[in-house]
Amino acid sequence: MVTPSEILAADGPLARLIPDYRVRPQQTAMAEAVAEAMGGGQTLVCEAGTGTGKTFAYLIPALQSGQRIIISTGTKHLQDQLYHRDVKIVRQALGVPVNVTLLKGRANYLCLHRLSLAESDRLRPRDNGPAGLHAVRQWSQQTGSGDMNELAVLPEGSALRSLLTSTRENCLGQECDHYSDCFVFRARQRAAEADVVIVNHHLLLADLALKEQGYGELLPAADVVIFDEAHQLPDLASQFFSTTLSSHQYLELVRDCKAAYFEEAADLPEFLQLVDDMENGVRRLRLAFGREERRSAWHQARSAEPVQEELQSLMGRSHDVHQALEEFAGRGRQLDHCLKRLDALMGHLDAFLESTSAAEEVQWLEVRGSGFLLHSTPLDIAHTFQARLREYDCQCIFTSATLTVNGRFDHFVQQLGLEQAVCRYWSSPFDFNRQALLYLPPGLPDPRTEGYTGTVVEVALPVLELTRGRAFLLFTSHRALGLAAELVRSRIGFPVLVQGEAPRTELLDTFRNTRHAVLLGTQSFWEGVDVKGQALSCVIIDKLPFASPDDPVLQARLKKLEERGGRPFVDYQVPAAVITLKQGVGRLIRDAADYGVLMICDPRLKSRSYGSIFLKSLPEMPVTQTLDDVRDFFARFEDKEVNRKS
Repeated sequence: MVTPSEILAADGPLARLIPDYRVRPQQTAMAEAVAEAMGGGQTLVCEAGTGTGKTFAYLIPALQSGQRIIISTGTKHLQDQLYHRDVKIVRQALGVPVNVTLLKGRANYLCLHRLSLAESDRLRPRDNGPAGLHAVRQWSQQTGSGDMNELAVLPEGSALRSLLTSTRENCLGQECDHYSDCFVFRARQRAAEADVVIVNHHLLLADLALKEQGYGELLPAADVVIFDEAHQLPDLASQFFSTTLSSHQYLELVRDCKAAYFEEAADLPEFLQLVDDMENGVRRLRLAFGREERRSAWHQARSAEPVQEELQSLMGRSHDVHQALEEFAGRGRQLDHCLKRLDALMGHLDAFLESTSAAEEVQWLEVRGSGFLLHSTPLDIAHTFQARLREYDCQCIFTSATLTVNGRFDHFVQQLGLEQAVCRYWSSPFDFNRQALLYLPPGLPDPRTEGYTGTVVEVALPVLELTRGRAFLLFTSHRALGLAAELVRSRIGFPVLVQGEAPRTELLDTFRNTRHAVLLGTQSFWEGVDVKGQALSCVIIDKLPFASPDDPVLQARLKKLEERGGRPFVDYQVPAAVITLKQGVGRLIRDAADYGVLMICDPRLKSRSYGSIFLKSLPEMPVTQTLDDVRDFFARFEDKEVNRKS
């Protein structure tokens, strides 16, 4: 069999398919390591720096192996890129007939049952109205996949779109009249027959967390699971291994109870009043939590007398609806399903009402907009993650550009229980010493100082003038983003784009196509953003991205770590912040021809001992505290550009 090295060689099959192909030794080494791990049944954890070409490095041995493979990505964007572009190239280069399919979560597929309910006005769609439903119906008769991303008339976030897709709770499974035509069922059938299935972490973790009863498993059996963008797994696993009760779940049940009643009963008018009372109970509980958005420990939130009263009231109203649904038993599948869902919600509500949770869990409240979520989150996910993986009985490979802290994998492997894994590291093939400059502006105050964001903007303005815009300003909080946006807009003449003022994809497209734009963003722009070329020549970061010390889950985990004799700040908070910072830094250099300045404003990089851990974890590049060096850096590249064109 042809080796990965031969496929990736300068005269190999990939070189004949890809214009301006370059051999990257790091990519070749990673491909050989993945092939070796797959051949030996090893668990492999590997970091490969920006520009390595990780996808080809694992796709080549995966498609050559003849094994059943699941590839899990961090984002739907990468999932689509793998399926629609990268797999096709590698399959053509290898000349092997590998059956590859794409599988997304159920929220991405049209539900024909819910479309019928909406058309009968049982779900009362509020946006797009009849015209939107007509367009969806026409499309449903033409589409092969049912993937709602094909439907431009319903953008992501549309209220109608959420009405027309199912959830695990409201899906009728095999009892549904549309089951044989179900797009989710068909997608899972294709996955069961495929050699390689491309999913995302949300879907895979949902499968790990809960096998759906009566609807088969989410994912087929596999010999190997490859996790790309694996740095996201610890946080996502915490979410998926949590038990969550939300106002949205309750209000969705209210809507479905009414739809099911009109469809299958409609002879007990008092039922609608009982359901309305339950809905009012949910809204009253939300008001009892206060107006401000927050995250807090549940034992603190539930101690307020109004919260206690409304919890008891909601449980009573839920019980009344439960009794009515029991009277409808056997009248219809939808009503029976609503009863099962209410059973589950009341069980979760009772756990928070009594404030009962396992010793290794933390209960906490999240208040968001007009809704709330009650979570019970495991403090240590390593044991659960490993136990669920064992059910797959497969080999695992984890890869990302950001898994190490100061050259070590300890933080990542401990979080997921991967201490026995083989760990490998390859630096970026990009020449950061030549292509990048790290600017640490001097004289900044402590980030906790009042007015710090204003100072950050002041020191950023001269750099933005030198770069003529073409910059990302990344912030660690929405509050800082809002303050900075107002200040930046009032002080520069370049186009300013701000997260939240348009969808993320639209902002990025506008940034790429607008000369000298400046984009301000928070967490969603720290990773998964790829802007090649000189549209992006500067990344400015306001401060080191430590997680909020008020976060109830973080507080509980740090307390547990301290009780075990650990050092919470050094062993947990610093490594987590380093990995996040590396993601933000990774936005700057995306191609061998790119160049740019990374500006980190936090003075703790120099004033605190842990600052060296951050600096040693970044790609090796020149460091300066002098603005003149920034000016000279850009002048050097611009002179080369002028000479090249002349």
